[in-house]
Amino acid sequence: MQSAESKSKRNSLVLALRRYSSVVSDMEKTILLPSLLRDVPSDEVWDCESAEESCSDLYSNYLMLKAIRNMMESSLSHLDDHKAKNNTLNKTLEPLLDTDPEVLFRFHLTGLFSVMSDLTKKSQSLTEKYMDIIGVAN
Repeated sequence: MQSAESKSKRNSLVLALRRYSSVVSDMEKTILLPSLLRDVPSDEVWDCESAEESCSDLYSNYLMLKAIRNMMESSLSHLDDHKAKNNTLNKTLEPLLDTDPEVLFRFHLTGLFSVMSDLTKKSQSLTEKYMDIIGVAN
């Protein structure tokens, strides 16, 4: 049986962010020729309609995962650039603003954990696909 302390450490937001950053760094170290990912179709369907570029090939996914990591590590200043683009999303979230702050925080924290977990898995998957492309066994 795990102690509550070790379980909370494993689910720490900081650890989730570090885990993602580490996996993306490993991805960058492994993928020495990102151009090999061009025109290789992605098996996973990501919601890229709102993205500025298409996520239909692995190269675009590679660039997106790196950009997210860089934004996460640099600061929240990049969020100001995207505020104007996300005004429609903010309008749909307005009813949530009237809820209890603790409930709202838990909602966003749960969503952030989910997104970070998905991005980490996608980074690992992309690295494995690259290894398959160049013919290296995992």
